Amino acid sequence: MKKIIFTCSILMLTLVHAQIVDGIAMIVNGEAVTTTEIRAVQRQLRVSKQKAVDLLIQDRLQKAAMKEVSISDDSVDKKIAQIAAQNHVTIPKMQKLLKQRGTSWAQYRKSIKSSMKKQKFYKEKVAGSISRPSEDTLRIYYNHHKKEFVIPTSISLIEYSAASEDTLKKFLKTKSKKGIKSRSVKKSTKNLNPTMLGTLLRTSNGTYTQPFNAGDKFISYKVLSKNGRTTMPFESAKGAVAARWRQNQQGKALKDYFEKLKTTADVQVLR
Repeated sequence: MKKIIFTCSILMLTLVHAQIVDGIAMIVNGEAVTTTEIRAVQRQLRVSKQKAVDLLIQDRLQKAAMKEVSISDDSVDKKIAQIAAQNHVTIPKMQKLLKQRGTSWAQYRKSIKSSMKKQKFYKEKVAGSISRPSEDTLRIYYNHHKKEFVIPTSISLIEYSAASEDTLKKFLKTKSKKGIKSRSVKKSTKNLNPTMLGTLLRTSNGTYTQPFNAGDKFISYKVLSKNGRTTMPFESAKGAVAARWRQNQQGKALKDYFEKLKTTADVQVLR
């Protein structure tokens, strides 16, 4: 039997590569789903056979639904440039790092384009069905998911500052300290404003924040370590609570959307 490789890109999950060894299990709107793919999803995601089948049906329905979603190459280039800037690397440096990790530039661009298509699809087809949460809704979510809002009590940092943003950006790219001042600081998370707290929590140990305007100078922090554990009060966590709530609702909304598509889909079960 000829070996044919199919790529299964399940929504919001890692790519699963499956090789046909024992045939097609079903056909969804003309797209085949193999028994090997079903077993691969079961094994990777540790779900039941029925759950794997449901996920693969959703994947095929999503592929069909997104055929009309278009993303220009220019938009992809802008997104990649944004990602490079956020990580303080040039495009050539990014290409070199990806190559070292075994990922070609074409593969990377394809994955970015796929991600952008999913985001556009979600915004156009699904997001409108999610209503704005009330204060009570967010508070209830917070009370039932407090473990999601445990943060460090303090963060150890090196503060780098410069008179101009360009000087600081140059430092972040070259690590040349000309025109740069630095000092070690330790910040208590309870004293940080929500924006700064979110930035530092998202920044991995050993990496730098984006430059920001501190009034009389520009500053970037290198995060050294995050220490201790404490639960954020609701008022401080409200932005994060709203984000988590929306993420939860997105999953439900997508599931409902594809459940409706499933009722009119042409699904032929062969085995």
